[in-house]
Amino acid sequence: MSDTPARLLKLLSLLQTPREWPGGELADRLDVSPRTIRRDIDRLRDLGYPVEASRGSVGGYRLVAGAAMPPLLLDDEEAVAIAVGLRAGAGHAIEGVDEASVRALAKLEQVLPSRLRHRVSALQTATVPLTRGDGSTIDPRTLTTLASAATGRERLRFAYRSGDGTRTKRQVEPYRLVSTGQRWYLVAYDLGREDWRTFRVDRVGEPFATGARFAPRPLPVEGGPDGGGSGGGGRADGGHGKEPNGEGDAARFLARSMRRMQPELRLDVRFGAPAEFVAARLPATLGTPEPDGEGGCRLRASCTDSLEWVALRLALVDCEFSVAGPPQLVAYLENLGTRLTRAARHPPAHPMRSDAPERGDAPEQG
Repeated sequence: MSDTPARLLKLLSLLQTPREWPGGELADRLDVSPRTIRRDIDRLRDLGYPVEASRGSVGGYRLVAGAAMPPLLLDDEEAVAIAVGLRAGAGHAIEGVDEASVRALAKLEQVLPSRLRHRVSALQTATVPLTRGDGSTIDPRTLTTLASAATGRERLRFAYRSGDGTRTKRQVEPYRLVSTGQRWYLVAYDLGREDWRTFRVDRVGEPFATGARFAPRPLPVEGGPDGGGSGGGGRADGGHGKEPNGEGDAARFLARSMRRMQPELRLDVRFGAPAEFVAARLPATLGTPEPDGEGGCRLRASCTDSLEWVALRLALVDCEFSVAGPPQLVAYLENLGTRLTRAARHPPAHPMRSDAPERGDAPEQG
């Protein structure tokens, strides 16, 4: 094989197989001399690939973990498998990997051949995930379209459905995608409203990148008392304070918007179980419990989730607990306990419809 770039790619593909390759076998595979293999190994090392060599009659070359992540060469099956996994991680807002999944998926799908993209879509269409039901699932293609537009500073058009069912068309300058661990939100400047907005991504439909580029606007950090909503399409902020662009800024911006639309709950909860046990069963967004020195733990944190959802999550920890605050959560748990006890002793003759608000929702402003 006389084409050096093609030979290096083939050599790299072989070395990425988790085994040790004798130099003679690599030379036979690539139809070159052992000396050429040694030179090619040095070229890969110069490119940042950590290739180790061992001596002896059974020695050879193998690719090992290095200080940095080098580029990887994937065959068709590997690319499809990774894309399917990333779509699953991105579409369900899996805590801790959701944002990284979207970034990686956007990079991969940008270079994925159409034949492989069709295979990925077919696999996703034919499979149904079994999720916990804690948040809405999202078409990963929507996420990658929004992420690519935000990264490329390209204006977006999409259809949007508000919490009350109102449907509108929006044209925005996307700033950042933010995951709360429960839902995805898009922070963007709405050109039609001439103001910043936050949109729930599970309510975004038919996103389309227009091709029109824009210079990013500074994200406001202070505003008037009528700042708006987190739940989607709500007014986010209209002030004049500025801060540098960044992912952390968008997350703080969204958190402030959510606090304005929903009252903050200051939790004070004691659990009759070790902190490790409780932390493994509580969403990280509710905070981290601390040991109380008596075999239990205590959770002191603030959140903007609904009373219904917080009560449910506390009950699902599956251990004894007591709530010292806030008062509205104490009252809700008392009423809930009474209803559950009554339901267990005297089940209703007819199904009853629940009008409890959807978890994490907030009132929306046009």
